[in-house]
Amino acid sequence: MSTHDHSSRDDDTGPQRVVVITGISGAGRRTAAHAMEDLGWYVVDNLPPTMLGALIDETSENGVDRLAVVLDVRTRRMFEGIDVALTDLTRRGIDPETVFLEASDEAIVKRQESSRRPLPLQHGGHLMDAISLERRMLSGIRAAADLVIDTTSINARQLAQRIDSVFGGEDAPLTIQLMTFGFKRGVPIDADLVFDVRFLPNPYWVPELRPKTGLSPDVASYVLAQPGARQFIDRVDELLEGMEPGYIREGKKQVTVAIGCTGGKHRSTAIAEELATRLRSRGRPVAVLHRDLGRE
Repeated sequence: MSTHDHSSRDDDTGPQRVVVITGISGAGRRTAAHAMEDLGWYVVDNLPPTMLGALIDETSENGVDRLAVVLDVRTRRMFEGIDVALTDLTRRGIDPETVFLEASDEAIVKRQESSRRPLPLQHGGHLMDAISLERRMLSGIRAAADLVIDTTSINARQLAQRIDSVFGGEDAPLTIQLMTFGFKRGVPIDADLVFDVRFLPNPYWVPELRPKTGLSPDVASYVLAQPGARQFIDRVDELLEGMEPGYIREGKKQVTVAIGCTGGKHRSTAIAEELATRLRSRGRPVAVLHRDLGRE
């Protein structure tokens, strides 16, 4: 077990905020933990779940106001106590936020082969059997997680950016994560809302715009000038504004809005950037991730 101490408080800063980081081995738990540490959180890695309550008591009494704990199957049989540990916290009025990291089987296999380290549950057996067992063990906590992040198609830097967008602020309002993607590479499974902008003419068929992206003023002007483009942004903006109070009541810290076109290069990127500009102009915390840009 390792600890990284950065965050302390005085007695006037309110209750301690607790985040549990878990998920599939190879999906980026360590990257997420390092990102939390960089944001000033007190991070404890590889904690047996039965020690969670005692850790919260100890750190709270010693002035730690932001605690992030990595819980995973490296603790083997002790991990099976995670449901009991979280239930005990709820009984005590402590409501930790849970971040679950996952990735496709193919991505996990590729990463494990690169690292040359066996999975915690592999025990000399087949890698795919270990992945399948781990998914079954974690299915309950994944279903109840506050935030699920699929790292299949994002790199370590992009994962750190997502962590920063959710946990970088102090008691920030609902954070909106805009993610663009190409339908030909699949719909993001960690999106809360998915929108399709393929109803707009594709700049790909305009020779001078084809090599550019939606970040280019030329492409953005072309996309936004199309019938229905700005009306679409209006409707999404109104929808998010109407849903925000409900998300906040339910304790949700971030909503991920995925906007897709064919390749994730032109239309979705231009629309997302314009929507982000509009939301930021009203003081909304917004992060933008162009998942497939550069991969087309």
